[in-house]
Amino acid sequence: MFHPLRVSEVDRLTDDAVAVTFDVPPELRETFRHTPGQHIAVRRAAPPGEPGTRGEIRRTYSICAPAGPEPALRVGIRLVEGGEFSTYALKELAVGHTVEVMEPAGRFVLEPRPGHFAAVVGGSGITPVLSIAATLLAREPAARFCLVRSDRTVASTMFLEEVADLKDRFPDRFQLVTAVSREERQAGLGSGRLDRERLTRLLPALLPVTDIDGWFLCGPLGLVAGAERALRGLGVRRDRIHQEIFHVDEALTDAPTTETRAAPAPVGTALSATLSATLDGRSGSWPVREGESLLETVLRARADAPYACKGGVCGTCRAFLVSGEVRMDRNFALEPDETEAGYVLACQSHPATEEVELDFDR
Repeated sequence: MFHPLRVSEVDRLTDDAVAVTFDVPPELRETFRHTPGQHIAVRRAAPPGEPGTRGEIRRTYSICAPAGPEPALRVGIRLVEGGEFSTYALKELAVGHTVEVMEPAGRFVLEPRPGHFAAVVGGSGITPVLSIAATLLAREPAARFCLVRSDRTVASTMFLEEVADLKDRFPDRFQLVTAVSREERQAGLGSGRLDRERLTRLLPALLPVTDIDGWFLCGPLGLVAGAERALRGLGVRRDRIHQEIFHVDEALTDAPTTETRAAPAPVGTALSATLSATLDGRSGSWPVREGESLLETVLRARADAPYACKGGVCGTCRAFLVSGEVRMDRNFALEPDETEAGYVLACQSHPATEEVELDFDR
């Protein structure tokens, strides 16, 4: 559910990024209390004639503020080429404006607990990890955190001051390693991308890799995929690796396809299917039109169906597959244990049987 929230601050972080803070009224404090690492969805009316938007634009942005008893709702927004909302945020959004905001969601999270944790992030992938690290170090004296971050240049690096503050406040428990890909630096790692080969050499020199209690990977697909392969190659258990993808290339041709409980219908076969779905305690059934996703089927009857990116990245449309079989075009949001348990992304799912049932409430 969306709530209108007033913008209280718009802080310029870099030439192409801002941090936006929203006022949360007392009656919504519980609604917007977040777990470190979660994100929010925002929406605004689409420009007239914008195709495929259903009259609105939705985007998800990670919360960068630490979690606490008084929810501070602050997100980082980086300009994306052609991005409707990011362009609006950087060029027009101002203090006093009102934005419709959905309550926090997402499972790329870490509840503070003792242990040694680490993250590999690229670009705006620092946003949720900043909340995770700041909350963990402030609340749990027996916790340590290592942040390995990659950016194009120093000038393009988001949240420089906030990360430096963590280093000053927790010098014995916060380890920071920085790399830039497009300029030479006098200190830190040499220039160049943090790819699989480089991380395979670097990480064991920094940390006892297999003893880390949780790895958090966030950023562009290439960085996250390379970091995951490096960690798996170094012997890290799958259940200790958590990832969130930003900036998936829409032209990607090798995006992963996940089949859930069945193979898809043969190519060229028109499958007449019916979808039953439960959302906010109400159920309904509708025919699935040829070529549409299960989310699009639900949206024809239920405008309140949860979604944001429609690209298989944010996980807002996550639903439990009660019965039937589906094919997901791609999945960058669900962890392996979630797909194994029967969860799917409605925006990427198509029916592979004549009847499919989803539950958005589980």
